[in-house]
Amino acid sequence: MFKKINWTIWLVLVILWNYRFPQATPFQDVIVAVFLSILFIIIELLQSRYLNKSNSRSKFDRK
Repeated sequence: MFKKINWTIWLVLVILWNYRFPQATPFQDVIVAVFLSILFIIIELLQSRYLNKSNSRSKFDRK
């Protein structure tokens, strides 16, 4: 579910970039798309770590 949401947000941001900066060169378009991809990969890793931590805890664990 999170992958679809993240992908959709990434796509919207890339489209907004292209409409907001139509004079950007193809190189700049690629740089922004790669930057956003890396950013969303990091976000996905953080989400998976958070979900793994919250799922591994049990209310019966005593620490």
